[in-house]
Amino acid sequence: MAYKFIIQGKKALNGQVSILGCKNAAGPVLAAALLTKKECVIDNLPIVEDVSNMLEVIKSLGVKVENISERKVRIKAENLNPDTLDFDRVSKTRISVLLFGALLPRVPSFRMPPPGGDRIGVRPISVHLDALEQMGAKIKKTSDYYQVESSNLEGKEIVLDEFSVTATEVIMLSAVLAKGKTVIKGAAAEPHIQDLGRMLVSMGAKIKGVGTHTIEIEGQKELKGASHSIIADPIEAGTFIIAAACCGEKVEIKNVNPEYLDLFLKKLEEIGVNLIRGKDSITVLKSDNLKAVKIQALPYPGFPTDLLPVIIPLLVKANGRSLVHDPLYENRFNYVQEMRKMGADIELVDPHRSFVFGPKELSGLCIESWDIRAGACLVIAGLSAEGKTTIKNIFQIDRGYERIEERLSQLGADIKRVEE
Repeated sequence: MAYKFIIQGKKALNGQVSILGCKNAAGPVLAAALLTKKECVIDNLPIVEDVSNMLEVIKSLGVKVENISERKVRIKAENLNPDTLDFDRVSKTRISVLLFGALLPRVPSFRMPPPGGDRIGVRPISVHLDALEQMGAKIKKTSDYYQVESSNLEGKEIVLDEFSVTATEVIMLSAVLAKGKTVIKGAAAEPHIQDLGRMLVSMGAKIKGVGTHTIEIEGQKELKGASHSIIADPIEAGTFIIAAACCGEKVEIKNVNPEYLDLFLKKLEEIGVNLIRGKDSITVLKSDNLKAVKIQALPYPGFPTDLLPVIIPLLVKANGRSLVHDPLYENRFNYVQEMRKMGADIELVDPHRSFVFGPKELSGLCIESWDIRAGACLVIAGLSAEGKTTIKNIFQIDRGYERIEERLSQLGADIKRVEE
């Protein structure tokens, strides 16, 4: 059933909101549970489409998955049957690419369809597959799937030519059970990679350097079961912080690790957002006289690429010309056309850069979301706009944000989910 959001804009946000589990951490942690025949318990899962799909994919492999509570599951991958893998669900979510790393140490032969995900540009998995082939895997691409063979994975020194988050995760998953030592140079260091490292260490893996750009892993013969709680989502935290900066009077965002957002928060303060940092919270006060800035998405600890679209409605309110640069994804600016319809003055310099001119007043109308973060951008734009905004295709938003309309409503927003 398809739904849309109806937003009546210009409502002041006040109150408190708590950040939920991190979608980008949940995928790799769930994949890690496949590396052992023992029982793993995973808590603080976000209830979003991508995580639900991943759990169904895991079940399709013959793995026992028991719901202990709404956000807590028990997984026992005593048996893995790749012949029953649900190709349709794999193709719906990007995080299913993690199965390459999780299945290789345990299954000698399997087929894997290309993963799905956001339409934000070319997202090749050649870096991931090349690394696995260096470790001894044989991977052949057909028109419909990858045929993967693996008899004996061996640790290698792998130099990544980009700080790829998913490639780093895939290699970590395979290396913990590979023979010998694996060194990943040019590894990504994002918070969700750090969370995967904690999960693997609790399972008995020997890992050094997680959170840096060089990770060393001593392969083990087997891993044990573990209990793990997913970190709170820093991207969701950033999204609510920006919504509060655009429309809030006083909003406290709780269950946040400010260290994961250091450069993001610094950039907001440069814009003129009035922030109070707590030990595990961020309070956003009414902010006036916002200033234009230059923002470039960079690997962690830089400004997160996933928050680049989300900050655009804030830059629309700022005085002057802001430059926004995403060197990674060439289709990241697919929301610009929708923002222009609402009255934003945004000039695309090239597929990776845009100028945002402000301040401009936005007007509500009917628009469509093309990916998770573009959807979050448009929701905040609708909250800031005069009149009614209708956002279609909100399935994309639901992939990454749990009940975002209910939580915004608790802060005073006028946003409703309506059947198409």
